[in-house]
Amino acid sequence: MSMPSTFQKPPRWIPVLAWVIAILIFFPIFWMALTSFKTETEAISTPPSLFFVPTMENYTDVIDRSNYARFVWNSIAVSFGSTLLALAFAIPAAYAMAFFPTKRTPSTLLWMLSTKMMPPVGVLIPMYLLFKTLGLLDTVTGLLIIYTLINLPIVVWMLYTYFKDVPGEILEAGRVDGANPMQELFLLLLPLAVPGIASTGLLSVILSWNEAFWSLNLTSSQGAPLTAFIASFSSPQGLFWAKLSAASLMAIAPILVVGWMSQRQLVSGLTFGAVK
Repeated sequence: MSMPSTFQKPPRWIPVLAWVIAILIFFPIFWMALTSFKTETEAISTPPSLFFVPTMENYTDVIDRSNYARFVWNSIAVSFGSTLLALAFAIPAAYAMAFFPTKRTPSTLLWMLSTKMMPPVGVLIPMYLLFKTLGLLDTVTGLLIIYTLINLPIVVWMLYTYFKDVPGEILEAGRVDGANPMQELFLLLLPLAVPGIASTGLLSVILSWNEAFWSLNLTSSQGAPLTAFIASFSSPQGLFWAKLSAASLMAIAPILVVGWMSQRQLVSGLTFGAVK
């Protein structure tokens, strides 16, 4: 005789609510894409025009006005480079705190996370002067350093959580077989934590790609990523909504494609260790 299932079908309104929330989240992107194919007059018309003749003029103007490829390359170099650096520092740190904790480990983790609560504008002037002294203003290297530092606490916390979910018995078995800490880390732990590392890396890339405060204040042209590229379309004469929408869509399109292609790894990593 089979045991009755305790799983209950969710109420019908929950899927409807999920669709409503999804539409609300997606609508700004949809409206931005729609506006990017309008003329400037149609973009600011009241009420908004839903039926119009699409034009590619905004995209050609955006490409002609600036070196789009350079901004894309800067964003790729800074986002992926800072993520690799953050992982290189965070993996050993998270491993040590997860499997060799001390009485100061909880306070150390809390201190690292508390640095994310500090307003960036509070340290803008000393960081600007430091970067100016070191010759890092308007450079990809400067942004790569600052993005690594601001994402490192989140990366350490996420990896620490994932590593804690790995059964310690596996590492103990490796020690019995004579594995040293480096072998434990690279041959036992990392292969088991690939989903968690992948989702952490993807989140770090997204955070770096979307970071605007430091890119606008520490770069101007040569080291500027796509966030500065978008800001360049605001002027004292006003905002050109159609061109700004085209520039914004061109800036978010690469990371949207990466996120869409990596959604399976992201979901797998976020649920890593959820089922024991």
